[in-house]
Amino acid sequence: MPARRALFAAIACGAVAAPPVLAAPAVSVTDMARWQAQAAHVSIARDTWGVPHVTGKTDADAVFGLMYAQAEDDFPRVELNYINAMGRLAEVEGERELYRDLRMKLFIDPLELQAQYRASPPWLRKLMDAFADGLNFYLATHPHVKPRLIAHFEPWMALSFSEGSIGGDIESINLAQLEAFYGQQTRPATVVLASVETGLEPEPSGSNGFAIAPAITKNGHALLMINPHTSFYFRPEVQVTSGEGLNAYGAVTWGQFFVYQGFNDRLGWMHTSGGGDVIDEYLESIVDKDGAWFYRYDGGLRALKSVPITLPYKLANGGMGSKTITVYYSHHGPIVRAQDGRWVAVRLMNEPLKALTQSYTRTKARDYAAFYQTMELRTNSSNNTVYADADGNIAYFHGNFIPVRDPRFNWKQPVDGSDPATEWKGLHTVAQTITLFNPKNGWIQNTNNWPYSAAGAHSPRQQDYPAYMSVYGENARGLHAVKVLQNKKDFTLDSLIAASYDSELTAFEALLPPLFAAYDALPAGDAQQLALADKVALLRAWDWRYSLTSTATSLAVFWGQELAELAGKQAREQGVPVVDFLATENVTAAQRLAALATAADKLQRDFGNWQTPWGEINRFQRLTGDVVQPFDDAQASLPVPYASGNWGALAAYGQSSKSTDSKQRRIYGERGNSFVAAVEFGPRIKAKSILAGGQSGDPTSPHFKDQAAMYARGEFKEVLFYPEDVAKHLERRYRPGE
Repeated sequence: MPARRALFAAIACGAVAAPPVLAAPAVSVTDMARWQAQAAHVSIARDTWGVPHVTGKTDADAVFGLMYAQAEDDFPRVELNYINAMGRLAEVEGERELYRDLRMKLFIDPLELQAQYRASPPWLRKLMDAFADGLNFYLATHPHVKPRLIAHFEPWMALSFSEGSIGGDIESINLAQLEAFYGQQTRPATVVLASVETGLEPEPSGSNGFAIAPAITKNGHALLMINPHTSFYFRPEVQVTSGEGLNAYGAVTWGQFFVYQGFNDRLGWMHTSGGGDVIDEYLESIVDKDGAWFYRYDGGLRALKSVPITLPYKLANGGMGSKTITVYYSHHGPIVRAQDGRWVAVRLMNEPLKALTQSYTRTKARDYAAFYQTMELRTNSSNNTVYADADGNIAYFHGNFIPVRDPRFNWKQPVDGSDPATEWKGLHTVAQTITLFNPKNGWIQNTNNWPYSAAGAHSPRQQDYPAYMSVYGENARGLHAVKVLQNKKDFTLDSLIAASYDSELTAFEALLPPLFAAYDALPAGDAQQLALADKVALLRAWDWRYSLTSTATSLAVFWGQELAELAGKQAREQGVPVVDFLATENVTAAQRLAALATAADKLQRDFGNWQTPWGEINRFQRLTGDVVQPFDDAQASLPVPYASGNWGALAAYGQSSKSTDSKQRRIYGERGNSFVAAVEFGPRIKAKSILAGGQSGDPTSPHFKDQAAMYARGEFKEVLFYPEDVAKHLERRYRPGE
């Protein structure tokens, strides 16, 4: 699958526009009375970390309270997720976001979502009603909060954002190519824009999930490591319970009413990005016939469907403009670009009702059979799932939505849309996909890598599955995960956390030997050999482990980044992951040595010494509640030992946006370990967790960055799962509206 990209990083293309002041709609006496009556059935207990423990009489009451609590913590992020999901970003950000909105509206139709809401089962409609009511009650009771756009939430809006990944399938469509196709021309263009990317991914999105079976744990209970790698502050930590059996704890994506990655008192689930191939492109052969567009299919012609889409956008003077673009669809999906004289249609999953059903019902599953049943809905399209439960089971699902396709075709590339043999032939059942259940080795790992190392020697076999079921290869984090899990016994919560934070940067095991060989091949007394001698000596003595005091980490990371700048474009042209490419003979000895010299010079220039400790460079800083964080070397920050997942760091940490401040020299984390939790499924749940920064997005809140120092040290807090534990660490208990 295409790499997942965070919404918030994606919109970091300029300053955030000043929010318009919206007049809140008048609240009827009937609505207010109804909301107040529902609030009376809800309790919100904030613990000493600000984590909300929401309890409702019914599931709908709990959802009402959960949405209210989320809005308290960070309403701007809640609202922004729905502005984006409904394709309305240009209404607040201006014309530059028109094609991001167009991309969403190729698939999201409010009228269709409203129809699906009306057709929903009563229990789900109640939850969607409660979702909207909780947010609207918050706005009604907080008149000082001024929404940027959505002053009133409707129940059907929950269907526009029904799956909690950090980047949805729709976001795989290239915006530059979409604009080139539909841009200024009166008829669609045939331009394909070349990529100008170089270097590494700033910080790879994705996650780690580890499950440990009772046979290799000290207490004889299954363990689960929940380690999403997202943009920081993308998900807060919550607990939501009801008198109808709901009791879920974990990370909830802002604005959604289900725990996305977490656990209940019986089982836990961790989603990692990078399942099977779930998005396909079709090359449509277009025919202009009497001024109308057709495309070839099965020896005949079919008319392209044309749909005018109107895109409102904010003008520079604060007013509103609009642009109407006619878009085209074949039966495969919307046309998004051109290639080699043909138009490219995209086909992907678009099942919001089933996806929302699956996202919620898995949180109430009580055992493996029930969890498996939710997986049979097959709408968790973007994720793998690592699972553990109180019965001692561990399991792995590689993807969940996998179309059946003819394996003769290369599904990594666009296929011929005129050939009926390229049609999807239904979906694979869960049993037909790549899965694991209680492997004999006693552990499962996934790091967005292929599944063929998920359980060491007991992993699934690549030859048993069609190529499209797994499109990623191995990665440095996967190699690292196997190292820290294999042949280990007596795992505890603390030792699992320690394994998940192991400091080795595994990629350098393969990257450094070619550098040393290049150096050793230099003639004795060569000027370059003399200039690099102390740099090479430092790296030869290094154990590939990061630490705050390690100067070798600084030099190695800067060298790797420089080498990627030299060879990244070539790697992408060959379709090879950049880090893998850097270890091959395609990178010359001269490039390796030049990159080392450049890296040392940059460290010397920026920090006054090429032997600068890693902790002086790599920092945590949270200054504002802005979605796109500003950073300032002159302001206080914390040293952080972790490093980019590109290099194999299991505790991933990196900066995903480029600084606009020419004075900034330090690296400030924006993506990687965010919400992290380790869970033990014994007779009573035992768990520990940590958040990047803190629970609240309000800089004036004591919970804005109260976990930052612990986060930087890799120190976890105790999860307060049971009411009596919350009562012992209670900051405030109240009902919505109080």
